[in-house]
Amino acid sequence: MPYRRLPNTDAARIRAMKTALETGMELPPHKMAFSGKTLLRLQKVLPQFENGINLKQQSIKAKTSKSRYLSEAEHKARMYVTHFIRVMNLAVVRGDLPPETRAYYGLAAHDSTVPMMNTQNELISWGRRMIEGEEFRIRKGGNPVTNPSIAVVKVRFEKYLDALLFNQTLDKKTSDFANNNAVLRHDADNLILSLWNEVEDHFKNLGEDDRRRECEKYGLVYFMRKSEKHVSAPGETTLSEKNVHVQH
Repeated sequence: MPYRRLPNTDAARIRAMKTALETGMELPPHKMAFSGKTLLRLQKVLPQFENGINLKQQSIKAKTSKSRYLSEAEHKARMYVTHFIRVMNLAVVRGDLPPETRAYYGLAAHDSTVPMMNTQNELISWGRRMIEGEEFRIRKGGNPVTNPSIAVVKVRFEKYLDALLFNQTLDKKTSDFANNNAVLRHDADNLILSLWNEVEDHFKNLGEDDRRRECEKYGLVYFMRKSEKHVSAPGETTLSEKNVHVQH
């Protein structure tokens, strides 16, 4: 006996609802295999679900396209901050700046080691220390470090922060879309289950083959069993089963 398989992907959910809606719209109300109330639910849920899926896909696509830009901006920012520290240390070694200069940037006066900036937090922390420390030192009359100057470092650093913020915003949008789609998916699953039960009930007096053929016109999907001993997998029902668990 063939078994009914409810949609377990978003594409299959959309296809099931579209098929039912298109079939129903081609018939007068009294000939539809489902109720007018279900038709109204289809007209509401389908566009909402499609829009939700499209928004999430667009967000993921935008994040993917911007990830390379963020990576490049981070690399440039790390390079400029690191170079600034090395140039400052060289100035100390030459005697152009006193060792105490390092204290402006949160560094030990007699430690010429370049701090680790492997993580985003480390890069942001040291980048801000360099910018704030150098600007404060210059305001107190100190000679600016050059090649690179702190102004150039600041430009690169702020471009990185902007790219990071944009990426985090996309992450938040993608997460929000995913959460919203989970609710929409639940509504779609309940609608499809109710719809398919209505359609099967409408054709219940037909023979097995005719009944299945008519139901398939409304988007119901059936699969033939390999043997009568086949055990239904989760999300599968026989024609007679109504209370079905819908896969997500």
